[in-house]
Amino acid sequence: METDNIDMKKIHHGHNIKRLREARGLKQEVIADVLNMAQPSVARLEQKETIDDETLQKLASILSVPIEIIKQLEEDPAAIYIENNTFESGSIVGNINPVSEDFNNTYNPLEKIIELANEKAALYERMLELEKEKIAWLEKMLNEKK
Repeated sequence: METDNIDMKKIHHGHNIKRLREARGLKQEVIADVLNMAQPSVARLEQKETIDDETLQKLASILSVPIEIIKQLEEDPAAIYIENNTFESGSIVGNINPVSEDFNNTYNPLEKIIELANEKAALYERMLELEKEKIAWLEKMLNEKK
């Protein structure tokens, strides 16, 4: 029996809207206000597999994306797994010390880069000084032999 490669795309309009909304940093309430509906209605929209074109067009304009993105964005099982199993900042698993609620392990990556660059510059300066000392010592040894 010969089978053709069947491309079965798993497209879920509601999940795509949710992913795009979260990527934009928008809450369901914001979309609900623009569409003149209640927040639970937006939550139900995000659960629908297919949504009518008129509503999709409104949502696409709110999310500032072409409607085709919502219609054609495929669900990636790995992405869904990661999205559903990401620990929030209040998660006990995410904290090293669950007893201390105020533990904050955040840093600015830019500050780290600047710190590393400063360390690198200091290291180069020390190496340059050592090279100058070595050259001076070699010149002294050369002059003594003459």
